[in-house]
Amino acid sequence: MEDRIYPIAIIGGGSAGTMAALRAVLNNDETLFFPGSGKDKKKSRGFWVRKVENVPGHLGYKRGIEDPNKESLDWLASGEFKEKFHWKKGRGITSVVKRPTGGFELTDTKGEMYIARFVIIATGVMDIQPHIDESIQPILPYANVQVVDYCIRCDGHHTLGKHVTVIGHTSDSVWVGALLKERYDCPVHILTNGSNPEFDETTKKLIQAWNFKVSTEKIVNVIGKEKEGILEGYELEGGEKIETNFSFISLGMIVYNELAKSLGVEVDDRGFSITDAKGQTNVEGVYAAGDLRAGLKKQIYTAWDSAVDSADHINGILRREKRKKAFEDAGVKI
Repeated sequence: MEDRIYPIAIIGGGSAGTMAALRAVLNNDETLFFPGSGKDKKKSRGFWVRKVENVPGHLGYKRGIEDPNKESLDWLASGEFKEKFHWKKGRGITSVVKRPTGGFELTDTKGEMYIARFVIIATGVMDIQPHIDESIQPILPYANVQVVDYCIRCDGHHTLGKHVTVIGHTSDSVWVGALLKERYDCPVHILTNGSNPEFDETTKKLIQAWNFKVSTEKIVNVIGKEKEGILEGYELEGGEKIETNFSFISLGMIVYNELAKSLGVEVDDRGFSITDAKGQTNVEGVYAAGDLRAGLKKQIYTAWDSAVDSADHINGILRREKRKKAFEDAGVKI
């Protein structure tokens, strides 16, 4: 383990982690950056997002989150602040432990250990995939080309002029369908994929008002052209075939909060880390940014904003310490 104590360690290489690194380094604070291992990367939201059409300037990238992130990180690693940026490529963090003497001890996926005064955790979330014939594999070829989507704010506009299926069994799935119908006037068919519907009285009325179809049988097959990324429909248990050319998945999220919880960070009933306005958790020195943080839209621009707040708050603490020492060295009374 290195003896040096880094001011900031950032865990997670998505939109929030990248922006936290960018802001912290440009604040001239020495920063450790752990974007995650290859295994972590494949479990991240950013890995599956090809296009980003609701954020200015992101339209030209083949991989809407990963490409611009890497461009920014490469710039940090080669620019005038490069000595302050310690980019641990391909490494994640397996444990974070609060030290009795202050700060945190981090162990990475290669077993190396580091000490940091402050930690920003930006480990994010992943959308839950539907199981079809006991596997998530049948849906993935279509998820990768944006004919199966998860976020209305990011991708709802893709439903314009299309026949839409929503896969989900709770009231949330009905609200997804209602929003799409009201915005884009698309016909909606809800597939509960073998789960019993859990619709409340309001959403039952929405189903009636908008004439939504609801099918409760299990999906046994995805019909389409995988290589071309064309979705044509689903086959249900019993043989019924549902024609569609666009699906929204409404099954909730997996929140990657294991590291935060291991430190004693409080989470809400959905698993998101509870913080103050600057992103600091109940554990002093530990911040949550991006999709991990409770109470935020799960969007790139809110991830950026939360990351900047946390990095700037830490910088403010470090600057106040420098200022206090400057006063003391100069014999200035505060």
